[in-house]
Amino acid sequence: MADAAPGASAQAEQRSPDAAAAPPLLSTLQKVWQELPGLISDRVELLSLELRHAGITLAQVVVLVLAAAILAVTAWLVMWGGIVVALVAAGMHTALALLVAVVINLGAAAWAFMRARHLLPRLSLPATQRHLMIDSAAITRAPVGSTVPPAGPPHDRIHPSPAGPSVAR
Repeated sequence: MADAAPGASAQAEQRSPDAAAAPPLLSTLQKVWQELPGLISDRVELLSLELRHAGITLAQVVVLVLAAAILAVTAWLVMWGGIVVALVAAGMHTALALLVAVVINLGAAAWAFMRARHLLPRLSLPATQRHLMIDSAAITRAPVGSTVPPAGPPHDRIHPSPAGPSVAR
């Protein structure tokens, strides 16, 4: 028995670095694996609660924006009614005063519509698309001085300004 102890000790010393490192690593991995469902379910529950809270908040915001829009339209109508009454009191014919109000409002509506149409191309995220997509013009570069137009739709090109350096629109 005394002879077996030194041989066993030598084998234990040879295996001790690997044997000592493996069980703690294995047990740590097993513990993480066992706790993983709990960690995931906690985060999913937190996400669920926050999404529910965000949904309720969004509904409140929509209701408040609708109420504000209704009140703003009411104030707008009252204001234009007052302007028409003032124009009539100043001697303008009622039909002409109403026509003035309609023309001014239609002009403002047309301006807002054209401005919105001008802003629509920005919704396509042109700068992000340029950076994420492989540009065929960048792969096959045109020679310097060629008349090849720049890549991309006209709304996201850089236009030179006579006043100074180029500015992106």
